[in-house]
Amino acid sequence: MWDYVVARRDEILFSSYQHASLVLQCVLLATVIALVVAVLVYRNRHLTSLAGSTTAIGLTIPSFALLGLLLTWLGFGVATSVVALTFYATLPILRNAVVGLSGVDRGTVEAARGIGMSRAATLLRVELPLAWPVVLTGIRVSTQMVMGIAAVAAYVLGPGLGGFIFSGLSRLGGANAVYSTLTGTIFVVVLALLVDLLLVLVGRLTTSRGIRA
Repeated sequence: MWDYVVARRDEILFSSYQHASLVLQCVLLATVIALVVAVLVYRNRHLTSLAGSTTAIGLTIPSFALLGLLLTWLGFGVATSVVALTFYATLPILRNAVVGLSGVDRGTVEAARGIGMSRAATLLRVELPLAWPVVLTGIRVSTQMVMGIAAVAAYVLGPGLGGFIFSGLSRLGGANAVYSTLTGTIFVVVLALLVDLLLVLVGRLTTSRGIRA
C-alpha cells in the first residue's frame, strides 16, 4: 500500500486539498446560515421548537437519497455537492446555536440592556459570545459529519477523496482496488482529525478566558 500511496502522492494531496476546501467552505456557509436563522427564532418558543424538529428530521435523510434528488435539478458536479454538504452542515450548528442563545442567562441580558446597550449590541457583545462555545461544538460535530458525506458526494462526481473510495469499490477484486479504497478512507479520517484540532485551536482563540474557566 505504501508504494501505491507514494506513486500517487500528488493526486492524493490534490484530492485531500479539494476535500478539505469543500468541507470548510460549506461549513463556513452553513455557520452563517445557522446563526442568522438562530437569531431570528431563539426568542420565540414555537419557532425554536420548529427549528429543533427540522434539524432532527433533516438528519434522518440519507445522504445518497438527497444527492440523488439534487442530481435531477443540479446535475453532476460541484454544485450538487455544495448544496448537500451545506444542508447537512447547517443542521447541527443551527440546533446548537438555538440552544446556546436560549441558554444565555436572562439576568445578564437585562443587565446589558439596563446599562444602555441596544438589542443588536446586546446580541453581538453579550449573547453571541456567551453562546459561542455551544455553537462551536455544533460546528465541530458538523465538520466531522460532512467530512464523511463529502466522500459520498463522489457519487455525483464531487471533488475530494471520495473518488478513491468509489474507484476502489467499483473494482473490487482488481489490481489496487483495496489500496484505493483504504487510501481514500484513511486520508478522510486524517483530514477529519486535523480539522478538528484546528477548530479546537480556533475555540481557544475566540472564547474569552472567563467562559473557558
